[in-house]
Amino acid sequence: MGLRFETRRSDSPWVDAVWTCVSEQVTAMTSVAGVRWGLVFWTQAGQAYAGVTGPETRTGTAPVPEGATFMGIEFAVGTSLRAVPTPALVDGGIGLPDTTRRTFRLDGARWETPGPDDAEALVARLVQGGIVVRDPLVADVLRGHRPDVSERTVERRFRAATGMTRGAVRQIERARAAAELLAGGDPAADVVAKLDYFDEPHLARALRCYVGRTARQLREGDGGAIALDLDQRLTS
Repeated sequence: MGLRFETRRSDSPWVDAVWTCVSEQVTAMTSVAGVRWGLVFWTQAGQAYAGVTGPETRTGTAPVPEGATFMGIEFAVGTSLRAVPTPALVDGGIGLPDTTRRTFRLDGARWETPGPDDAEALVARLVQGGIVVRDPLVADVLRGHRPDVSERTVERRFRAATGMTRGAVRQIERARAAAELLAGGDPAADVVAKLDYFDEPHLARALRCYVGRTARQLREGDGGAIALDLDQRLTS
C-alpha cells in the first residue's frame, strides 16, 4: 500500500514526462526536490481538482489525499506559464478554480481535462494559445551548447525560466538519478563513481537534502511513501 506510480517519457520538446498515481491507505509522503513545474489533476470521493506545481528545492513531508487518483504533466526545464513566472512557483504551487471531471480553468480560459494519453495534445493547445512559453537558451545550455552571450546573461535567463541556478538544477537532478540507481540495486560506491560524487558521505548528504532517504532505505524500500517513481516503469 502507498503510492503506485506509472511514468512515461514524452517526445514533445515541451514535456518531460507524464505520470499517473493512485494513493492507497496513505495520507502523507516524502516530497522530493525537483526542477520542473507541472500540471496535476486528481479525483477524490467523486470530486475533481487541478493545480500547478512548482519546482522544489528540498525534501519534506507533504499530505496526500487518501484514495485519490492523480495524473500529472511535468514540463521541460525552460518552459513556463505566461501568467505565472516559474520563480513564483518554487517550493509552492497554485490551485486551479472551477475544475470538473471534464474541464479546468487556466489563464482565464477553460480547457478540457486530459487523460494520460491526451497530455501532449493539451500542451500543444496551450503552446498555440501562448499560455505556455519557453526560453530556448535554457534548453540549449542543458544540452551542453555554449550560447554566444555572457555567463551573467545565461545565469539571469536560467533563473528567470526555472527559479533556480544552474548549479542547483544539476545537484537536484543528480540526487534524483542517484536515488533511482540505488533503488534499482546499484551499490553506493558505484553510484558515487557513475555520477561523479566526491565520496559516499557527499552522496549521503545530497540524498538527505534532496530525497529524504538514506542509501539503505532506497535499496531496501524503507521510509514510507515517496513522491518519486522508484519502480522505473518508464515507457516512451
